[in-house]
Amino acid sequence: MDKLRTIIVFSIVSIALICLVIVDLSTGEIDIPFKDIFKFLSFQNISDEGTHLLIKEFRFPRVFVALLAGAALSISGLLMQTSFRNPLAGPYVLGISSGSSLGVALVVLGSGLFTTNSINFASNYSLLVAAGVGAAIVLFIILAISLRVRDNISILIIGILIAGVVSSVVSIMQYYANEISVKSFVIWTMGNLNAVTYKDTMLIFPIIAVTSLLLFAMSKKLNLLLPGESFAKTMGVNTKTNRILIYTGVSILTGTVTAYCGPIGFIGIAAPHVARWLFNTSNHFILIPGSIIIGAIFLVSGDIVSHIITQQGILPINAITAIIGAPFIIWVVVRNKRTVI
Repeated sequence: MDKLRTIIVFSIVSIALICLVIVDLSTGEIDIPFKDIFKFLSFQNISDEGTHLLIKEFRFPRVFVALLAGAALSISGLLMQTSFRNPLAGPYVLGISSGSSLGVALVVLGSGLFTTNSINFASNYSLLVAAGVGAAIVLFIILAISLRVRDNISILIIGILIAGVVSSVVSIMQYYANEISVKSFVIWTMGNLNAVTYKDTMLIFPIIAVTSLLLFAMSKKLNLLLPGESFAKTMGVNTKTNRILIYTGVSILTGTVTAYCGPIGFIGIAAPHVARWLFNTSNHFILIPGSIIIGAIFLVSGDIVSHIITQQGILPINAITAIIGAPFIIWVVVRNKRTVI
């Protein structure tokens, strides 16, 4: 019965995601008929060359990266919650996204400390490396602290404090940088799915796909972590190695998303909880793919809202994810009355 229920829920959320993708591809400043969307997705020729170009070069990369980013952030949040055994753990709360932001700030704002010209060398590849390194540094600081401090709430508080320190450093850099660099960085922090090109998706996809598959392969060990590290050790799990693998995977996923889309909050915390509620399980063999779909639904829905409620371009994706994700986080706090943050 549970297996049948899981299949039914997977089918429903998958169909919902497909419908949202079609709607997202068709809506915008120029509405595209559903028939043209179906033709594009089925590799058929579209009679209007302009419509084909619009979908291929602008709409499809945006929607595709929304799927990838939603999946990556939801997996990151799920693994952080499992590792720290705290429902409010996530890449945003623990300061990992702030670490990525610091890496990007060093690239984007760094030259602004020495020159008045805009930054020409800050390619997507340099942003990717900088964001990944920044996320990894914060993660390993959290890891080192967690080896000494066993209280999960204390670790979360320390993560928030680290994020505050990092934000202060970035603020100082903004104060001394030139106006052009500061404006570019501020726009980046708002979150933007439209800056990703078709070529960028060809780099983002394998990074997120391979990392996600490797983390999914750890599902059995993640399940053994649920009762606690002591139990996992008795079952033969090397918890230190496990943590390093989890945190490395999360840093890669978070760093990649942050580099290309900016620091997108709330998805990483909310999506895993919705997946647990819908699938009614703590089994990571189900939760990881379930969280991937739910996270993608969240971000695609946010992208739809961002460009249909205004006639003046597209709203920052971070503002939309906060509106969508915050109620779910409040629900988590109310549901877990003993949780303090």
